[in-house]
Amino acid sequence: MDALKVIARLRCDFPTKFGLPRQSGLNDALKGKIVFEPAYRNPDAVRGIEAYSHLWLIWGFSVPEKENWSATVRPPRLGGNERVGVFATRSPFRPNPLGLTLVKLEGVDRQDGTCALLVSGADMMDGTPIYDIKPYLPYADSRQDASGGFGERMKDYRLRVIADEALLRPIPPEKRPALIAALEGDPRPAYQHDLTRVYGFLYAGFDVRFTVEGDTLTVVEILRQK
Repeated sequence: MDALKVIARLRCDFPTKFGLPRQSGLNDALKGKIVFEPAYRNPDAVRGIEAYSHLWLIWGFSVPEKENWSATVRPPRLGGNERVGVFATRSPFRPNPLGLTLVKLEGVDRQDGTCALLVSGADMMDGTPIYDIKPYLPYADSRQDASGGFGERMKDYRLRVIADEALLRPIPPEKRPALIAALEGDPRPAYQHDLTRVYGFLYAGFDVRFTVEGDTLTVVEILRQK
């Protein structure tokens, strides 16, 4: 089989994976843009795509997690102590560095004879290579009788976010909902509960720093990146 070809890259406000939602669809306010590589910018390639509300993205980890795969992993949402089979998880420590993400199609940006896809809800960092795009088919892809395994334990988990308006002021208003949603999702590793630690991640050109106590996250500083 020929080597996989990068057909596009995702552009979004998260330059690193820290702060990203752990699964797609958990932060619908997070917007992104799928920019096709020059060889795949023919508008005919997305003809009719507006008929679909959602798309599957097959992508590659742009930052390798580690060289060798492991048959078992320790999911953070199980406390980082319990081991389960890698194929029973969505862990990035896999034989092949491939990811699968469901995004909402917000629109198609057509200009200068090319096109890009506007999407929301991705769990991918800026610059992530995309290998394929397929339409989501509700009648085939949605199973009402499906079981979510151990992932069901954390589906309603949210932190209460305290963020002073003065701290948020430098961030454009249209980018604040995605930031708040990222903080509510608790971006910390699940096994870290250090009350004195100041955590931080990069978002939309800013360094966002916060502390967590119990179920409350407090934003303590937002610095513009140099």
